[in-house]
Amino acid sequence: MIETVDLIKKALPHLEASIPPSIKVEIVSDRTQTIRASVADVKFTLLLTIALVVGVIFIFLRKLWATVIPAVAVPLSLIGTFAVMYVLGYSLDSLSLMALTTAVGFVAEDAVVMIENIARHIEDGATPMEAAIKGAGEIGFTIVSMSISLIAVFIPLFLMGGIVGLLFREFAVTVAMSIVVSLIVSLTLTPMMSARLLTPEGNPGSLSKAVERFFDWLVAVYDRGLVVALRYRRIALTIMILTICLTMAMFVWIPKGFFPQEDTGLILGISEGSQDISPQSMANRQQAVLDVVSKDPGVVSAVGYIGPGGATVTENEGRVFITLKPVAQRSPIDEVIRRLDRALQPIQGIRLYMQAAQDITVGARLSKTQYQYTLVDVDSDELSHWAPILLQKMQALPQLSDVASDQQSAGPTLKVEINRDVASRLGVDPALVDSILYDAFGPRHVARIYTTLNEYYVILEVDPSYQLGPNALSRIYAKSTSGGMVPLSQFATVSPSTAPLAINHQGQFPSVTLSFNLAPNSTIGAAVSAVQKAAADLHMPPSIATSFQGNAQAFQSSLSSTPILILAALVAIYLILGVLYESTIHPLTIISTLPSAGLGALLTLMLVGMPLDVIGIIGIILLIGIVKKNGIMLVDFALAEERDHGLSAEEAIHRACLLRFRPILMTTLAALLGGVPLMLGTGTGSQIRQPLGYAIVGGLLISQLLTLFTTPVVYIYMDRLSGWLERRRERGRAEAVVPAA
Repeated sequence: MIETVDLIKKALPHLEASIPPSIKVEIVSDRTQTIRASVADVKFTLLLTIALVVGVIFIFLRKLWATVIPAVAVPLSLIGTFAVMYVLGYSLDSLSLMALTTAVGFVAEDAVVMIENIARHIEDGATPMEAAIKGAGEIGFTIVSMSISLIAVFIPLFLMGGIVGLLFREFAVTVAMSIVVSLIVSLTLTPMMSARLLTPEGNPGSLSKAVERFFDWLVAVYDRGLVVALRYRRIALTIMILTICLTMAMFVWIPKGFFPQEDTGLILGISEGSQDISPQSMANRQQAVLDVVSKDPGVVSAVGYIGPGGATVTENEGRVFITLKPVAQRSPIDEVIRRLDRALQPIQGIRLYMQAAQDITVGARLSKTQYQYTLVDVDSDELSHWAPILLQKMQALPQLSDVASDQQSAGPTLKVEINRDVASRLGVDPALVDSILYDAFGPRHVARIYTTLNEYYVILEVDPSYQLGPNALSRIYAKSTSGGMVPLSQFATVSPSTAPLAINHQGQFPSVTLSFNLAPNSTIGAAVSAVQKAAADLHMPPSIATSFQGNAQAFQSSLSSTPILILAALVAIYLILGVLYESTIHPLTIISTLPSAGLGALLTLMLVGMPLDVIGIIGIILLIGIVKKNGIMLVDFALAEERDHGLSAEEAIHRACLLRFRPILMTTLAALLGGVPLMLGTGTGSQIRQPLGYAIVGGLLISQLLTLFTTPVVYIYMDRLSGWLERRRERGRAEAVVPAA
């Protein structure tokens, strides 16, 4: 898009040179300005995220080359992702850049886990080459398990249908490709660089010793808490079960949204005059609206037109496009809209409905306000009766504002009835009356003039001063067969009446669309429920079909599919882990880490006053992939300890928790700090990224506090369950063998 706009700007001087000098061409609105600012803000966020992640690695490892190696893996993984995006035909936009920013924490985790394990063996006395070979062999399967199961999280997004699915397929593919490239880099380049660049630690400095003592203290504190949790296992298990129940309750309680409201710097408006307004009066009032809007301190320019075209279909409607100053130089866009509403109230005979333009919209229908609710009926009279009643009921709902209707059924008309008997006696052909009226009140194309460059139509019309007012019909004469001029009033009667200015249709049936904006502090979920209840309370005839359209319809679809989407992600992870571990039990141990992450995400969104929208749901799905990595590191190490050293389940998981505490803390902090810039972003377009950041940061904080204590308990109980099932199968086989003997 940016390239296309740049080419248009480059071609403008040539276009201006080919048109008459009296015609001026000016750019009144350039959406790419906000797009460029949004992309620049995301690029800054991406660089800041990389810096934060590398900083975390340095604090934990405190070695130059141990920090450089994963720092090299991050850009290499992103560059490899760019190559895959180029092959797939993707472009760098807000969603793909948001995906890359989120992926920084993921791609760093694999390299961090690998290098931390290698560094541990070097500290135990192994040479760098031996440590690289042994460490990569120990942790390689764990990294493969983490990466494959993380990609499995995105399978539901790959298969997600509808407009929302198409939007986020690119997001999911971008993150998945970055994980694949990171896996390859972590299993090949990272061990090679570790073998060549890492060296045994010399005499650490005082600062390094202080940091090391702090981490040892953390491990000791965690060990004491873990001992208590393992001693009181039933309490820990009860806490985990309560977490699951509370997560499900929070999912029901939290307000629901669709997409965050963005501040794009552009306001779209539809003006509406009274149904009996003349074109000239409409033009005057439209200009008055533009004059008031242009004086607002937050507005750069305001342009518009009246009459049919695009979203407007009648002469009493018009469009207004309001371009705002940069975000730093004005109030938020919602405040600007409210301020303009107050300033426009003194203008009589016209109403301007405004909505903030959004980068992501669903549906091609543009209405006066943002969300649409449509009534369809075969009987247009029945529709005309009930639509105003529902409109009045919706206008009283506190969740809605600026409720409007596209029904305009009170347009003034003059009905001309020809008395054929009288017309026949006067020698007037009734068939000519239509042509006479069109010549009097409509334009008539009579000729075309050709020049070397252009062609021009010659339009014949009556002087507009003779067309205005109902008395204009008294000036109409028809030529009789005798050659005389007969006034229209002698053979026709004119009576005033009303008729629809336009009859809208949906699916070939008459329809009325009621549109609305959200009231301050309201959500689309609350608004949809309120509208549905208002429609149900009216008990309209069953022949009237009602449905939401556009964003509201997409919201309903996404809301209904959200539980299925999350369940599908869990099933995909379970199946992948079951295949990797050849077990049906321990994948449940790993999945037990997820409810606390969901609880943290929902609590954080609710505390900051954000609804659970599509972006927040994507954040929860990402959390499923991030948090289960902790469970994989614990379970994988514990199983290896049981298998290689003959430890009991309790001893193995206790040892795994202590040895894996530091890499878990490091990878969690890397992913968490990857979400902080998204959460705290204030630049152009940052509103759409904030729910993702809040969900990731809140989910990781809560899950880190809970899963380090509940996962070991679940592991022990699951190990007992596995043993009980195995003994039961052995008894079953023994009982089956005895009769045969």
